[in-house]
Amino acid sequence: MKPAFETAERDLRALADESPITRGMTIRAQRSHLYLGRPLPPGSFSDEEPDDRVRFTHLKGATFGLSVRRHTGKWEKAPYSGTLRELVDVVRTAMQHLVAADL
Repeated sequence: MKPAFETAERDLRALADESPITRGMTIRAQRSHLYLGRPLPPGSFSDEEPDDRVRFTHLKGATFGLSVRRHTGKWEKAPYSGTLRELVDVVRTAMQHLVAADL
């Protein structure tokens, strides 16, 4: 993983921990994507796939694109791009239903 992308991963962790809406979410990096998800509950009947909710795709420089995971498991691009801070703010306000902890 490139050093700049490792920095972005650390930045996303700090941003997620700033708010109760996103605190405790898992962060996973793969290729040019950072995934924000929820930990699977113990004993869940998962198919071993992480419970990723949103995906940040590195576009260029400090700019990322935002995608959401549909109930089908497919990723759908959202009409947002910007810095990680800007996109996390979008997730917390317009998409908080997607990242809320399951009760």
